[in-house]
Amino acid sequence: MTPTMSRIAVNPLQWVTWMAGARSAQAPDGGDRFADPAFLPVLRDILREVRASGFENVMLKVPPTQTLPSYGAMVRDAGLGLAPGYVQLTLPEDEGLSLSRGSLAWFRRFDAVRRRAEESLHFGLESVFVACDIRQSGHVRVDRAVAVGADYDEDRLERVAELLSDAVDVLAAEGLRAGLHNHVGTWVETEHEIDVVLDRVPALHAGFDVGHLAWAGIDPVAMVGRYADRVLDLHVKDLDLDVAARTRATPTTYQDASGQGLFRELGLGDVDLAGVLAALPGDFAGWIVVEVDRATMPPLASARQSLDWLRRHGVPSARG
Repeated sequence: MTPTMSRIAVNPLQWVTWMAGARSAQAPDGGDRFADPAFLPVLRDILREVRASGFENVMLKVPPTQTLPSYGAMVRDAGLGLAPGYVQLTLPEDEGLSLSRGSLAWFRRFDAVRRRAEESLHFGLESVFVACDIRQSGHVRVDRAVAVGADYDEDRLERVAELLSDAVDVLAAEGLRAGLHNHVGTWVETEHEIDVVLDRVPALHAGFDVGHLAWAGIDPVAMVGRYADRVLDLHVKDLDLDVAARTRATPTTYQDASGQGLFRELGLGDVDLAGVLAALPGDFAGWIVVEVDRATMPPLASARQSLDWLRRHGVPSARG
C-alpha cells in the first residue's frame, strides 16, 4: 500500500534539534523548547519552512503557551494540514508515587490524554499515538543502556499495560483510536514488550515508530506485516544500522547514541522503508509521519531529501 501525500506529514523535530546543535543534550521528542513563549515566532517560521519543503501536513504539537484557535491559525497561515500527535504517560512509581487504579489521583494521570483528545477532535483528527514517557534523562534506558530492554521487569510491564489500557479507554470515550508508539528509552522498547502490551490491550492499535523498531534490533517489515490488521498510523525514520548495532552491543546512553550519526534522512540509512510501505495492508488509510530526530543537513534540505525519497518510491501528490 502506498499512501498519498494527503496522509503523509512531517514532525518538525529536526528543526528544533538542529537549532540546539548536533551534540547537545536534548529531549528525545524535542518538547523542551515548546513550553517557552519565545519559541512561538520560531515555530511560525518552522511551519513556513515545512511547507516550503513540499510537505503538506505537520504533526500536531500544540505549545502549552498557545490556544487551539491561535495554533490552528498559525498552521493554516503556513498552508499546512495536521496529522495525529502523540501523548506520553508516566508510571506513577517512576515519580515515587503509589496510586490506586480508579482513585482521583489515578484519574488525574490522564489529564494530558484528555487534553490531546480535545486537541485532536478540535482539528478533526481521529487517532492518537500513545507512548510511555520519553525522557531526556533520569531513566535507565536513557542514561545507561539503550535499545536492549535494560532493567526488564515483568510485573512493571503489566502495570504499563494497565496504564496504557486506561488511556485507550479515555480516548475511546471521546471517539478516538490509539496506536501504541514504541520508543527506545521507554518501558516499551523491545519486541517482547511490544507484544505483551498489544496482547494485554486488544483495543490498542499499532502506531509503530519503524526506526525505533530497527534500533531495538526488530525487523520493522516483519513487525508491520505481523500486526498489519492493527496498524493504525506509523512514524517512519531511517537509521545507520551499524551505529544502532554498536549502541546495543556496548551500553550506550541515548544522548551518546543520538550524537553518533544514528538518525538519517529517508533513503540515507539502512532501514528497509520500501519494505515497510509494501507490508502495509491494501486498505491502509492511516497516517505516515516522517521523522528525522537529528538531521544530517540543514532542516529544509533534510525534509526535501525525505520527501524526494517518498516520491521516488511512488508516493503521489494529493493533487495527483
